[in-house]
Amino acid sequence: MKWLLGTYTMRFNRRHKLSGHLFAGRYKSLLVDGATPGYLRTVCDYVHLNPARATLLRKRERLQKYRWSSYPSYLRGRQKREAWLRCDRLVGEHGLLKDSRRSRLEFARRTEHRRVEPNDPSAQQIRRGWSFGAEDFVARLLDRIPGSVSEHHHARERSQTEEQRAEAIISARLKQLGWGKADLGTRRKSDPKKVALARVLRSQTTMSLKWIARRLEMGSWTHVSNLLRQ
Repeated sequence: MKWLLGTYTMRFNRRHKLSGHLFAGRYKSLLVDGATPGYLRTVCDYVHLNPARATLLRKRERLQKYRWSSYPSYLRGRQKREAWLRCDRLVGEHGLLKDSRRSRLEFARRTEHRRVEPNDPSAQQIRRGWSFGAEDFVARLLDRIPGSVSEHHHARERSQTEEQRAEAIISARLKQLGWGKADLGTRRKSDPKKVALARVLRSQTTMSLKWIARRLEMGSWTHVSNLLRQ
């Protein structure tokens, strides 16, 4: 795991169980929002639960029994812990601010409890996505990157960054117009101001007519196409 400018880069395997083997598929990197509380904790908890998810432990066997994980070190005192392992950020996100035996026991209790909880809906995004964070996380990343997203980036990355750009344009234009989010639904589909915004989105992003029609609540994409041609 690397940390830079409030963003964590975590590297782990995509999947955790296949025909009794721990790993299957390629390792991946995931950019994690370190500036917004909750996202780092969710990903770290997900990784620490891998041995249980892959049934590499017996049902009553505790997670710290799995030796090929950094998790057991979180439950040791500072003197017995690897010098390179930083525990304060994750434990702090659990609201446990002191590096004490009591805090470590509580951290272990919470992690073990996660084993019996239903699958977290964010698990799919962690496994399949390239970033994990707040709604404006990708926009914040783009602000730090010189140039723009190119063909060298994966299709999913390009799609997500284009959508972020489109949403930023919509938010800025709604603010200029003095409109709230509800106005897109209450104003008529062919409102000239909607048409003008659709034209900006077509010229400045790669979002499809279907996406624009749905997002601006303008009816069918063919209707939007006709309006833009007029």
